[in-house]
Amino acid sequence: MSGPQPRAEVMQIHAYVGGESKLPGINRVIKLSSNEGAFGPPPAAQAAFAKVAAEIHRYPDGGSAELRRAIGARFGLPPERIVCGTGSDELIQHLCMIYGGPGTEIIMSMHGFSMYQIAGTYAGSRVLKTPERNLTADVDAMLAAVSADTRIVFLANPNNPTGSLLPQSEVERLRAGLPDEVLLVLDAAYAEYVTDPGYDAGVKLVDAGENTVMLRTFSKVFGLGGMRVGWAYGPAGVIDALNRVRGVFNVNIAAQAAAVAALAEPGWVERSVAHTTEWRERLRAALEAVGIATWPSAGNFFLADFATAERAAAANAWLKSRGIIVRAMGTYDLPHCLRITVGTAEECGLVADALRDFAQHG
Repeated sequence: MSGPQPRAEVMQIHAYVGGESKLPGINRVIKLSSNEGAFGPPPAAQAAFAKVAAEIHRYPDGGSAELRRAIGARFGLPPERIVCGTGSDELIQHLCMIYGGPGTEIIMSMHGFSMYQIAGTYAGSRVLKTPERNLTADVDAMLAAVSADTRIVFLANPNNPTGSLLPQSEVERLRAGLPDEVLLVLDAAYAEYVTDPGYDAGVKLVDAGENTVMLRTFSKVFGLGGMRVGWAYGPAGVIDALNRVRGVFNVNIAAQAAAVAALAEPGWVERSVAHTTEWRERLRAALEAVGIATWPSAGNFFLADFATAERAAAANAWLKSRGIIVRAMGTYDLPHCLRITVGTAEECGLVADALRDFAQHG
């Protein structure tokens, strides 16, 4: 072949496919495929976005200083140990490039977030997926996979797409069992939705040493998925490395303003979490009542289990015919499942009605 050729690792990557958002011929689409917040963006964030419209010819603050201060104030963290990114995806990629590379290994659980595999492969690392127990990360399996070549272990907690939550004692056991030179990345994108009083998103382990990083996002409970804002809290050395390689102006001016405002929206998180907790379980119960199995979840979504890939595909088609888009799980090796985001009360009711009809007539 003539012309430039990409590295072999790049051609091994299956590009990430986001949740569908449109259906031909359907006027009203109910999008429950991407785990977006049920209530849209906070009013204060919308106002902040509009306010900076006249300033978008200006470069943003490359260090996202005001946003880091706001994050630090909200979560009780030192701003100098926070770095912001274009979504947490950017930070995942940078961590893989910084600590991975040819001849190294990166470990994730079998049904972990697919960006770990994409970013790790892009970096040139060998990505190992370890078996799970009941769709939950298995600490023993992850530790057994560690070798002299291991550089990073990724753990999403709660996990996407399974919704599973690993107990804090197990997360601590994982960190204790890893060599000191292995970086543990705790991806807590759905942390705000967790109601377990024993849960810690990662701050304790970050503060306990030099080898753990916590990732967070504004894309879920804060309703800013379209703005692409994520952040990491970590040891000074890791934050320094991330700041050396991240995009110079990686978080745009509108995203920074909207994120600062979202953090200050009174009662937003509390209202969103209360709604999600209630309707996630109500919708799960409605599906279980008509014979559709579901998996417990600590996020703003859950897996509906149709036992076979054929049955899941039929249910997906049935929902689409009603204008409802959920997420097929074939790319996560769960072809018998559909992931359903918890939307508004009305949207949850429409999903329940549609799947009840499917169970009876589909």
